[in-house]
Amino acid sequence: GDTKVVDKGHGDGVYINTSGFGLIPDGVDINPANARPGDVVIVSGEIGTHGIAIMSVREGLEFETVIETDSAPLNGLVAEMLNVSQNIHVLRDPTRGGVASSLNEIAKASQVGIVLQERKLPVAQAVHSACELLGMDPIYVANEGKLIAIVPPDIAEPMLACMQQHPLGRRAVIIGQVTDQHPGIVVSKTGIGGTRVVDMQIGEQLPRIC
Repeated sequence: GDTKVVDKGHGDGVYINTSGFGLIPDGVDINPANARPGDVVIVSGEIGTHGIAIMSVREGLEFETVIETDSAPLNGLVAEMLNVSQNIHVLRDPTRGGVASSLNEIAKASQVGIVLQERKLPVAQAVHSACELLGMDPIYVANEGKLIAIVPPDIAEPMLACMQQHPLGRRAVIIGQVTDQHPGIVVSKTGIGGTRVVDMQIGEQLPRIC
């Protein structure tokens, strides 16, 4: 959760606050420090949609295709995933800072490296075009209805199949793997065969809305 501070005299408008409660099933140990070499990285769908949707509304940008936020409750999807296996090592929602920032935090917490396959990152064509126009990288753009799952290799395929059967995971895809090389660092294999370091985001690509 977050606590917000606003300048004196600028607290006008509507402020909405929510709290979520839940139970952790016995035997479940999901933690950003649990990623292990050999684990598989899965994302539940197309990335960057929310951030571009918010920017288009705020800045009055018009694209050929209307881009809508991906905001969605993920509890149902997670429940189905836990029915497949409780041995999920890491779950994260890649909100502010996008997939790149979330994976950097996981790599540092677990002291492992993460290798992404750039061509496998799911990005809608409209979002890809908008990011090119705006000079943004979709891997750093916020999401509100997506999750990253890091799971042992032996359950990766059944977990992916389960996710793809859920309405919020139909575009789920394996995007990378955990390695014991370069601990704390995320790299991406590019489409032309090179490798680039995916750093933690510095600053904000988009103004904060929450």
